Amino acid sequence: MSKGNKLVRLGIFSAIVGGVYAFSNYIYKITSVPHQYGDERDFSPVITDGRKYIRNHPDRQDMYIDSLDELKLHASYIPAADSHNYAIVIHGIWDDHESVGYYAKHYIEKGYNVLLPDLRGFGTSEGQYIGYGFDDRLDIMSWIYWIIKRDPEAKILLHGMSMGAATTLLTTGEHLPENVKGAISDSSYSTLREQFTATYKSFKGSFVPTPIALFISRIIIYLKSGFDINQVNCLEAVSRSVTPTLFMHGDNDTFIDPHMCSRLYEAAACPKQYCIILGAGHIEGAVLDPTNYWNKVDAFLNKIEF
Repeated sequence: MSKGNKLVRLGIFSAIVGGVYAFSNYIYKITSVPHQYGDERDFSPVITDGRKYIRNHPDRQDMYIDSLDELKLHASYIPAADSHNYAIVIHGIWDDHESVGYYAKHYIEKGYNVLLPDLRGFGTSEGQYIGYGFDDRLDIMSWIYWIIKRDPEAKILLHGMSMGAATTLLTTGEHLPENVKGAISDSSYSTLREQFTATYKSFKGSFVPTPIALFISRIIIYLKSGFDINQVNCLEAVSRSVTPTLFMHGDNDTFIDPHMCSRLYEAAACPKQYCIILGAGHIEGAVLDPTNYWNKVDAFLNKIEF
């Protein structure tokens, strides 16, 4: 082989390696590096009002715990008088605990103690990567035990939206204390791999074939974040769950396929209920049709004796 041919091949190899490196960094940046909520406009004024409601609530307290991997995690806590009922309300990706203030208000008005965690990497919780519910499930368990330590008679409900819903379901797949009485999943994905596939295919100009892009994503996230995206599997979690669960989704969701909700419901081994909000997009059910949404939630709570 001539020296010129060797140089050409070396140049091609270097270009391929450089391209893969650049693409993997791009993939990691858009999928796994948290950014804080700023002045982005909420999809509804109701959500914005909920942020203000939590931020300005006279009884709001800042609480902190250490995660198993020694991150300082933050939550806002709003106590109720003489109640052993607790709602842990869990936000979605690219946001913080204030985004679920609208949902928290419902439970506060029902006399619940409400805990609103900032998932790792968001709000004022420490963390350098997005956990997609995998590490977050262990954080939520830590918050559950934080509540039980304060109130051994606590009856705890988990209510999560989007990635918070996936976190909720992954948490129910663990061995939980009997204090956890129910869970509400609003717009969860079934598996992270499936969600990554659907999201990547929606990108304009996605020139790398999907199987290759997923392989690169899996490797770079494992190397930098320490978990395998194939392990983030809500279908497996609900198949192990014994926690009564209400599965909710909007039938007009173009971000997370509503069929994922029906598959989760079918896979669940726990006592379960199912609710599709007609005409609602991603996590829009409670805003678009609040009467139907909250009637379904309250009926579920009554059934599990909250």
